[in-house]
Amino acid sequence: MSGSVTLAKLAPLTTNGGRREAAKVTIWPDVINYVRMRYEVLEEKEGWLRLRLNTDGGRTQQVAVHHLPDHDGAEWAEISSPVGWADKIDLRRLLDLAGASNVGGAAVVDGIALIRHAVPLTSLHLEEEFGRPLTSLVSAADAFERELVKADEF
Repeated sequence: MSGSVTLAKLAPLTTNGGRREAAKVTIWPDVINYVRMRYEVLEEKEGWLRLRLNTDGGRTQQVAVHHLPDHDGAEWAEISSPVGWADKIDLRRLLDLAGASNVGGAAVVDGIALIRHAVPLTSLHLEEEFGRPLTSLVSAADAFERELVKADEF
């Protein structure tokens, strides 16, 4: 599969109260294939992937991709990447860094500070609308981790 292929999958037209509209078909399998072809997948479960990407200076960064099959009536993918243990970093500084970033927002989940971003999956050009946010988020998480933790824990 090429990253330059637009994956706007639509099923045949259906009617909805007299209106004709295209039924949406999931592209989650396309996201999984995109990730498998490009990155080291560490773990895969139903609706969830954990992978590792290489970053600058010989560092690596873990990232999780969660399938949100029905979020507000649409299908989404949530991309998240850990920055550090929440009780060991300056969370105020993390919020400042995340606020200046063009992708992702800061959160704490199960004691881990992370940044995350969500993308809709109804009509998606994988390279531009998934791949670019994925690599941008990973770069930001790694930079935040480098500044806040001074190590490569994730």
